[in-house]
Amino acid sequence: MIEGIMLAWFVLTGLSLIFVVVDIPKTPESVVLKWAFVILVIFTGPLGAFFYVLGCREPLKGTHEQYVSAQWRQVLGSTMHCAAGDGVGIIAGAAIGALLHLSPWGDFALEYALGFGFGWAYFQAFAMRDMVGGSYILSLKETFVPELVSMNFLMAGMIPTMKFLMPRIEGAGDPLQPAFWFTMSMALVVGFALAYPINWWLVSNNMKHGMLTVLPGAGDGAEHAGHGAAAGHDDAGEHGGHGGSDDQGEGDQGEAGHDEHGAGERPGAAMIVLVIVITFAVLAAALWLAGGFFG
Repeated sequence: MIEGIMLAWFVLTGLSLIFVVVDIPKTPESVVLKWAFVILVIFTGPLGAFFYVLGCREPLKGTHEQYVSAQWRQVLGSTMHCAAGDGVGIIAGAAIGALLHLSPWGDFALEYALGFGFGWAYFQAFAMRDMVGGSYILSLKETFVPELVSMNFLMAGMIPTMKFLMPRIEGAGDPLQPAFWFTMSMALVVGFALAYPINWWLVSNNMKHGMLTVLPGAGDGAEHAGHGAAAGHDDAGEHGGHGGSDDQGEGDQGEAGHDEHGAGERPGAAMIVLVIVITFAVLAAALWLAGGFFG
């Protein structure tokens, strides 16, 4: 029975990927989030395609900025960005660890290092550096805590799922078998669900962006955060928190996007430390739940 389920999953994943790859160029979303959606669909199949249609694909041309301004869609974009970047590293670590027959501790360390390293250094800091004026160093600083806490929740969902499914699905521990990739897909789906609440907190507290909108004719970097980092702007109209007016030039539009990233009040240091501690506690509980992981 499980073979039939996996076959259906992979067929639906292929069809979903074709749909998103063909359709997403028409969506005025930022390039990095477009790639994130493609990566997410590769691993989450029809669920990823569903998230794309429901959370990002504008129902009518010219309505994207207003459409994605809803808080839950902003959080969806934030979580999707995390799951795509971190997920690639985590799954790569799991595949390498399995091929090298690493110990549970070694496997976990590799997955965490690759997941956090790729997600933070490239998918967050490098890919989104224009939102802080183009400085990679500043972007690394700004994205460190959001990436850390989101990564911890993502892994807290993935590890127990992997440990539960691998002994129950033949070939799930071998990266050369389809069962391994099916297991990774299920783990990423669970990790995505667990990471969604912490991303809600991050977006609500102006620590992370959500969906972005690239305005027609705008140059690189002229990406507007629909709400996300501009949370707290109560006077947001259809631009979802944009401070600029409709008649701004390209340069002004890009600058407006930069100003809003990180705009509004953020939690104090004590609250941030508390949240970090909580996320590591949740991750530790997930490792304990995995059963025998530290053995």
